[in-house]
Amino acid sequence: MTLIIEGHSFHYEMENLCRLFFPYIKIKVTHQQIDDINTVFTGVKSSEDGCIITVSVKLGSFCKKNTDFVDAEHIDNENEKERRMSVLLFNILSEHCGFTPKWGILTGVRPVKLLRMLISKLGEQEGIEFYRNKLLVSKQKTDLSLLTMHNEGKLLSQNKPNSFSLYISIPFCPTRCAYCSFVSSSVEKTAKLIPKYLELLCKEIEYTSIIANNLNLHLESIYIGGGTPTTLSAKQLRILLITINKCFDINKCREFTVEAGRPDTITSEKLLAIKKYGVTRISINPQTLNDDVLKEIGRKHTSQQTISAFDLARSLGFNNINMDLIAGLPKDSLESFVSTIDKIIKMSPENITVHTLSLKRSAKLFQDEIQPFSKNEQIVSQMLDYADEQLLKHGYLPYYLYRQSRMVGNFENTGWCRPGFESPYNIFIMDETQTILACGAGASSKIKDPKSDRLERVFNFKYPYEYISRHEEIIMRKDQVKSIYEKFC
Repeated sequence: MTLIIEGHSFHYEMENLCRLFFPYIKIKVTHQQIDDINTVFTGVKSSEDGCIITVSVKLGSFCKKNTDFVDAEHIDNENEKERRMSVLLFNILSEHCGFTPKWGILTGVRPVKLLRMLISKLGEQEGIEFYRNKLLVSKQKTDLSLLTMHNEGKLLSQNKPNSFSLYISIPFCPTRCAYCSFVSSSVEKTAKLIPKYLELLCKEIEYTSIIANNLNLHLESIYIGGGTPTTLSAKQLRILLITINKCFDINKCREFTVEAGRPDTITSEKLLAIKKYGVTRISINPQTLNDDVLKEIGRKHTSQQTISAFDLARSLGFNNINMDLIAGLPKDSLESFVSTIDKIIKMSPENITVHTLSLKRSAKLFQDEIQPFSKNEQIVSQMLDYADEQLLKHGYLPYYLYRQSRMVGNFENTGWCRPGFESPYNIFIMDETQTILACGAGASSKIKDPKSDRLERVFNFKYPYEYISRHEEIIMRKDQVKSIYEKFC
């Protein structure tokens, strides 16, 4: 497919809209007319009293053209011209493909944040109407956004300018899941790197604590993610957690999370170590309770192992457990997904996060399939509808929501919780309203200006071997945190 851009700079948004409908087709962007059987033309042309926006689509035998006129009053409003062009393209592609994405023309990661900004600017009624009528978001997703906004607002209002969260990356997993695009390494291949990685990670944590103390920052939450942190042995977990406790006053933290995501990495010894050193929240992530689907996605554990790991954590006193599920996994059916939701709700974890499958180019599923799950949007929609209905019915509320590229059906990931069990870290990282100091391979520190929405990032090297071999550079980069804060203040 060729996307032609003429007379405007909205190529990024137009390309993303095309990917909404054709997530697995290569899109060539050009500023020249081209003779191609599959073309999307988007153009802006000045007129005497404004400008004319034109969108034409030629896909095989399908051919359609729409135009819109922007008067002189709005001719300098680039956001409005981009919105109108997006609406034209969205409507044509919806007609061609035979379905209308429920998030309308939105392609961004944080729709709830956008809704809150609109309401702040326009007032609640007008903000919601703009979200629905101008951005074409369905009533269902508008209602979900609004409910999420109100629930996350309770924690956002408590955020203080000098607070921060600490993220620690453990980029190792027992095996690599077929849908995964994260920077994580199979232990089968990289186990020998873990001792050195852990040693250097502890040094980075120590240096980060010095910077935070010098800046008089208050630690609000800690999140150890990955990868699968419980890939580490119980002894290695103790080393990591002792370092954190030595460097930071965790007693003042509102949350201390460890992703114990893979049930085949969970033991009583590891859980006891985690509990001893102040962890208040863990994740046990089955993704599905269908053994055939687990096998298909490369998970080397069973659904019974998930249930057993959950029961073990409960017996050891963990009273804040999250469980992740994914809608749209290969070979999963609506009936199977419904069964998983029902079983998980019956287990009664405090948090349930419902993801939509997102296929990245680096994921094995994408490499194995040319156009995987292209006809699965309706089934995934039914999966999410059932999850939303049942979770609300059983006392769970949505408290954070985000979206990714190449999600099946252009849907969303939603974090649900029982009242009072919201994860501050999840809200802050998604809303970008708090500084996140990050340690480990692939981690990215986000420094938030206390006086504005400005955000600057400091990146670590992605891969464990890079992190180890270039660790001195990692430490030097950490000094940028101080200089950024000094610039902000």
